[in-house]
Amino acid sequence: MAVAVICEFNPFHNGHKYILNKAKMIADEPIIAIMSGSFTQRGEVAVTDKFTRAKIALQNGADLVVEMPVFGAIACAERFAKVGVSLAKAFECVNYLAFGCESDDIDCLYELVQAKDNARVNEIIKKKMGEGDYYPRAFESAVSELYGNKTASVLKGANNILGVEYISCLRGTDIKPLPIKRIAVEHDSDIVNMEYASASYIRKRIRNGKKADEYMPYADFEITYPSNLESAVLYKLRSMTADDFKILPEVSEGLENRITEAVKQNVTVDGIIDFIKTKRYTRARIQRIIAAAFVGVCDDLQRNEAMYVRVLGFSKVGATLLKGCRLPVVTSVAKAINSLDETAQKSLTLDILSTDIASLAFDERKKTGADYTTPVIKV
Repeated sequence: MAVAVICEFNPFHNGHKYILNKAKMIADEPIIAIMSGSFTQRGEVAVTDKFTRAKIALQNGADLVVEMPVFGAIACAERFAKVGVSLAKAFECVNYLAFGCESDDIDCLYELVQAKDNARVNEIIKKKMGEGDYYPRAFESAVSELYGNKTASVLKGANNILGVEYISCLRGTDIKPLPIKRIAVEHDSDIVNMEYASASYIRKRIRNGKKADEYMPYADFEITYPSNLESAVLYKLRSMTADDFKILPEVSEGLENRITEAVKQNVTVDGIIDFIKTKRYTRARIQRIIAAAFVGVCDDLQRNEAMYVRVLGFSKVGATLLKGCRLPVVTSVAKAINSLDETAQKSLTLDILSTDIASLAFDERKKTGADYTTPVIKV
């Protein structure tokens, strides 16, 4: 049996190591890390390449690391969870899904899952969104009104929101949720505590040329800079029409026209985001839309679950976990690319393209083809 962990490891830090070790201690089972590849849910290039992050994870508690397809990695919380859980369900051996969260009150998390299906909650959400609010805040307001402030306050934690989506996706399966409370620092916090710091704080430090070694088990890796992709992103956006934007995930109610106008009137990505941003269209949502445009993910593709299991690396124990996998197992993209069905081929092609694009974000640009030339990592 095994524990699945949906993650980004962007970068892998001491808090991640704590969660993996805690999950392994509680369940006494090996860990399958379902990790975002070259781009993350923020709509931003990962701070270093997926192969490096996978190796560090394997050296610090993971037994098998598989890649979440890019169409899921850059999705909103609901779709991110759906794709991640579909990979967990692909393994017959998985009986737990562990996740870091601000609250490990499982009863409260289950109550919030029920709230998602509550007709009155959804009426209030619809009304709030009609007034210009965005879904997470509208959901929190509805829960506060019907379930009380204490329950609603749980939704202020970004990891709690994902936890609710994970539990929702696990319904009807034999996989049990295993929430593990974050320690020492909060998500996105700029406050450090002993050897713990948030991933966003670490990224900020290392991209500004400062050291953050004490917060990571391994810190000697090359770093990407989103600014290195700025011209390429602007070129891509300027080559698109309103109809092209309309088929992207999270674009609705004429947002494609606002994006088109923003692209015309601005010469930086930040300028485009600031032009589009409103109370309803948050910065995170716009960044995901831009990432989807950049790598070529359309809404139709993002509605899918995972269609294959792309293996990045494993330990000796981890290798055995691949037995009985219900989806095609990809250890060589060269062999797999023509054996998958059309939609799966498109997904894998975008994973490969995303790696090639991300290779331009390093100060020392990399050649294309890392997905073909990098062997499965064995630790």
